[in-house]
Amino acid sequence: MSSLSTHVLDTVSGRPAAGMRIMLWSADSLLAEGETDGDGRLRDFPALAAGAYTLAFHVADYFREQGADLPDPPFLDVVPIHFGVVAEGHYHVPLLASPWAYSTYRGS
Repeated sequence: MSSLSTHVLDTVSGRPAAGMRIMLWSADSLLAEGETDGDGRLRDFPALAAGAYTLAFHVADYFREQGADLPDPPFLDVVPIHFGVVAEGHYHVPLLASPWAYSTYRGS
């Protein structure tokens, strides 16, 4: 089994994205959901077996709560990051986000 964590950075403010809603999916099953803490981190995920997963980051809701004037519909709404777990260990999936762009990578 593997562990999972994520960290979201708000590239508009240059700060951690505290309070962003994130959902973890496996196929069509919701496994967990929560909000990032004051440091933009979420660590409370269940242990993961090998397989395909999706983290869904609620980017538009977060930026609206920060006061961003977003169009309807927003350019980015829920950002899905599809990733695979193939071996035991720790998987860290960071997201750098703005209302108009995002970037991710496998962190440590």
